[in-house]
Amino acid sequence: RMWHACIGGLPVVRVEPQTGVPRVVFRHGDEVRTFNLQARTVRVEPREPARGFPAVPLLSGGAVSQHYGVKLLGSERVAGAMADGVAFVPQDAWRFGYRFWIERDSGLVLKLQTVGPDGQVLEQTAFSQLDLQAPVRADELLQSVQSLQGFQIEKPRIRRTAAEAEGWVLRQVPPGFVSLGCFLRQTASKDETASVLQCVYSDGLASVSVFLEDLSPQRPADKAQTASIGATHLWAQRVKGDAWTTVVGEVPTATLRAFAHHLERLR
Repeated sequence: RMWHACIGGLPVVRVEPQTGVPRVVFRHGDEVRTFNLQARTVRVEPREPARGFPAVPLLSGGAVSQHYGVKLLGSERVAGAMADGVAFVPQDAWRFGYRFWIERDSGLVLKLQTVGPDGQVLEQTAFSQLDLQAPVRADELLQSVQSLQGFQIEKPRIRRTAAEAEGWVLRQVPPGFVSLGCFLRQTASKDETASVLQCVYSDGLASVSVFLEDLSPQRPADKAQTASIGATHLWAQRVKGDAWTTVVGEVPTATLRAFAHHLERLR
């Protein structure tokens, strides 16, 4: 369940997942607060510039039209509203395809499908019920998130950085992907503080996150790991001796492997 309104030009969003651990996610501007209602904790962190339904990033140095062809799919009803369908067909094997159904008046994406190379639907996200004229007030949404009484606050240390500043460079990026930025995350446990570097790349539709961290003794260091859920794939492997990379994105496994294989340590 999702509520969306604006105040002072900034969106206020409340999301309540209907499965899994009971939680509520609030986003106001660039801050995200995730309330775990079961553990009574709230995680406060900045919003990342990765793609999230139903929005796509604005890129500099990249053009969707260079790597996707566009095809109209006609119109259909989605969540009670008329929507126009548009397909983005990949022009190479580095990325998947997408089908969007867009509400005619507002431009809101009502349904999004990620499509594999054989035309199979790998993942679908869609509204099942929608009210574009709902009496939702942004100030009322904000009031419900202002009080943190009774919750333990978790605020991970995250700072914007650059891969080169942290001693890494990606010598070659798969065609069409450009950097959206890098972040250094520090997580503290009882015994030590660990740092994870995350760099985000996108071609305007697909997004890929490259994570770099120190090699853990628990990992099978000499064997790459792969996994997939729907359209999201994962590739993980040891890099440059004492580091471990995990590459995640809604792209083919070969694309993730290319990101991992072109990482180079500067120091």
